[in-house]
Amino acid sequence: MRHRVAGRKLSRATDHRTALYRNLVTDLLRYGKVVTTEAKAKEARPLAEKVITLGRKGNLHARRQVLAFVYDTKVVDKIFAELGPRYASRPGGYTRVVKLGPRSGDGAPMAQLELV
Repeated sequence: MRHRVAGRKLSRATDHRTALYRNLVTDLLRYGKVVTTEAKAKEARPLAEKVITLGRKGNLHARRQVLAFVYDTKVVDKIFAELGPRYASRPGGYTRVVKLGPRSGDGAPMAQLELV
């Protein structure tokens, strides 16, 4: 039984999975949208929301927390300069998952994770 076990393993080791999530969130914040599988998009969504919420705070502690998660320092600057003020009046829900249909190679359900 897997009662109260949250999250998907995605057939990866823990360090591989966390690196995948960090890459997805970094690319989402860099480009504004990313096309990936539906399961990966649904798992990366709350992580991106938390990073943007830290960008809304705008203090030094929040910047250091974002630097510990996001790989690129230019993306961190973008979070605190553009995205934080853009979503300052929004009480959450900074991203959306749009389903795209099956992937042609293996039929995996694809989705686009994008900033609202």
